[in-house]
Amino acid sequence: MSRTTGRRAWAACAIGAAAVLALTACTAEPPPPPTLRVDRGSVQSTVSASGTLVAISEQTLGFPRRGQLTEVLVGVGDQVVPGQELARIDDFALRQTLQQEQANLAEAQAELDRAQGNNRVNATGRTLDQAREILEAVKKQVDETNDFNEAATKRAREQLDFDKKVLDRAWDTLRQTEDTCGDGDDSSSLSSTEDDQETPAPTTPPTTQPRSRDDDESTEGASFTVEGIAYSPAQTPSCQEQIASARTAVDNAKRTVLQSEAALDQAKHQEDVDRAAGQVSIEREQQTVISAENDSGAARNDRPADIEVRKAQLRNAQAAVRVAQQDVDNTVLYAPTAGTVSAINGRAGEFVGEASGTTPVAPGSTATIPESTDLASDSGSGGTGGGSPLIVLNNLDTFQLVVPFEESDAARIAVNQQVEVTVDAIPDLRAPATVLAIAPTGTPSNGIVQYNATIVLREGDARLRDGQTALADVITESVDNVLRIPSAAVRREGASTIVDVRGPDGQPVPTPFDAGAVGDEYTQVLSGLREGQELLLPPAPPAAAAGGGGGPGGGG
Repeated sequence: MSRTTGRRAWAACAIGAAAVLALTACTAEPPPPPTLRVDRGSVQSTVSASGTLVAISEQTLGFPRRGQLTEVLVGVGDQVVPGQELARIDDFALRQTLQQEQANLAEAQAELDRAQGNNRVNATGRTLDQAREILEAVKKQVDETNDFNEAATKRAREQLDFDKKVLDRAWDTLRQTEDTCGDGDDSSSLSSTEDDQETPAPTTPPTTQPRSRDDDESTEGASFTVEGIAYSPAQTPSCQEQIASARTAVDNAKRTVLQSEAALDQAKHQEDVDRAAGQVSIEREQQTVISAENDSGAARNDRPADIEVRKAQLRNAQAAVRVAQQDVDNTVLYAPTAGTVSAINGRAGEFVGEASGTTPVAPGSTATIPESTDLASDSGSGGTGGGSPLIVLNNLDTFQLVVPFEESDAARIAVNQQVEVTVDAIPDLRAPATVLAIAPTGTPSNGIVQYNATIVLREGDARLRDGQTALADVITESVDNVLRIPSAAVRREGASTIVDVRGPDGQPVPTPFDAGAVGDEYTQVLSGLREGQELLLPPAPPAAAAGGGGGPGGGG
């Protein structure tokens, strides 16, 4: 690898310093330090390599992928210019692939946005809040159901107690009736029938007003009038009827007690069932809350890793889109240089093969043409070089330079990068050029892998000849119209970048500054210096200084 431009700058500085030392070697005064200035301009990084100029007499062109020709836009004998469309192949399938990759890219971007926007954490948080709200609602519902069931059980128990009291009073009434009727005239008949039959309770309650037997005998069946109102005395029920009515009341009270006991049992059972079901519901909702808490915690813990995964997926999707876009772009064949179409081997509707084949030697030199500029036949000749290219361009007015770059430099080179070509035989020539192609396969040379690059000059010159040695400086990075200083004046002291500014007394003043882009000759100044300041080169190493002083001293 060579950095010719940078070496030239250092060489110029060294030569200037040596000249100053030579002029002052026989004097007692020290040489004045060389000065530089802070100015504005471009800061460029280049990679350089040398090769041999070859006149472009023929260019064979084709597509990098197999496909069906849809258009051939030129004819034999047509003059073409760089970048002109020459032919097209069907791009339907490739565009579909591009759309799929773009959709995958959009999906990957959406997934990253969702991960960065904390949607999953927010969603799990909302789920947790909702689960807690449901748990509280279930607890409230269970409490209300239990309170209702407890009240129903209490009412059933109170009803049972009341019905038991009614039964007790019915028994008391029956006993009193039996005791009372046992002393009367109908005792014998009542005693004989009280256990054998049940007589329904009279529809009219018995009178409780005491009357004498004489009154009963004298008024039996008679009616009477009091204050103008006629009365018919009611028939007094017999003892048999009174006992039957009392027994019916007892039986009714018994049935009511049994019904109340059954109602109490049912209320207790319902209370127990609903209480157990409510507890199960509470436990279930508590489990839901615990699961939501675990999900929320996991979402917070997984978020950083999830974001990194989404970023990686986004990068993969972006790379896939770039590849698919490149495939679509390659369905159009452009003229790399100006020239004349000398041959066309195909027409619309025919299928052409992908470009492949061996790398031939450039005419008139030993330099090789990169494999990317060669085209195999559409018949699949297996890379023998015997097939016919799709389009052949001839151009004798343009020159190309085939140069080998070391693998580290080749990685910085891309098609269409700007190049400055200098020719040793023509010192004043600075020919603008463009990177046309880079060999996809390296060639070992002395233990170093090199990649050939084809560089095409954009302008012709009558002084150029086949076989001339030329140097290509490929501009890999460039910033324009920036404040800059010569890189030869820069030194590092720890973490600081330092230059020596000429002080008022002419002595160097070490001055730190913030550096930007670093090129081959210049370094960009971001802050710390101003335009027009004079700089001094760093002092020469002590060993070099001692050696330089010993010569003149010995000669004197």
